[in-house]
Amino acid sequence: MQREQFIELVKAEQEGLRRFLLALTCGNRDDADDLAQEALVKAYLASGTFHSADRFRAWLYKIAYNTFISSHRSPKDCFVSINAVVTTVPHRQASSQDCLYRQAGLLDANSGLCDQPDLSMSPDRRYRYQELYMALAQLPPKERGAVVLHYLNERSVKEISKITDSGDIAVRSLLMRGRNRLRKILDDYGKR
Repeated sequence: MQREQFIELVKAEQEGLRRFLLALTCGNRDDADDLAQEALVKAYLASGTFHSADRFRAWLYKIAYNTFISSHRSPKDCFVSINAVVTTVPHRQASSQDCLYRQAGLLDANSGLCDQPDLSMSPDRRYRYQELYMALAQLPPKERGAVVLHYLNERSVKEISKITDSGDIAVRSLLMRGRNRLRKILDDYGKR
């Protein structure tokens, strides 16, 4: 792959990759940026042997996912400031990606994320997103990766299988366990 082609493909995937890593790092911009930079350097160094531009996205996400897993071998607590959450939640029209937020009880049927960040968002609403990041932080890294890829990045089970080097059944199991744990964690938050 030529350098110019690599740059063009990265430009097309950069925003989505960053959102993916931001969710995996529970809204920690510094960690997400570090992981993105490390993943992009690894991808660039390996780009000479990669020739299939139509599979670039899956290849890049796989490198980023493996970089995340490698850097988080030991569980770490992940806390996010309420103000940071406002700028880390993807700003777009409500879509099927909101399914996770709705299942988690963080959005009602009439809520949705907007095109522009609402910096005047009430502290209560900002806190709701913080709870989601805190709940995601409690999931094991592989479950968190599967949940984030499926619900926040709208990846299919087959795509997640390729990214994580797991079988379809293993991915479905990770998603089921991750959903169940998230539901329990968020239910416990609601009881506090």
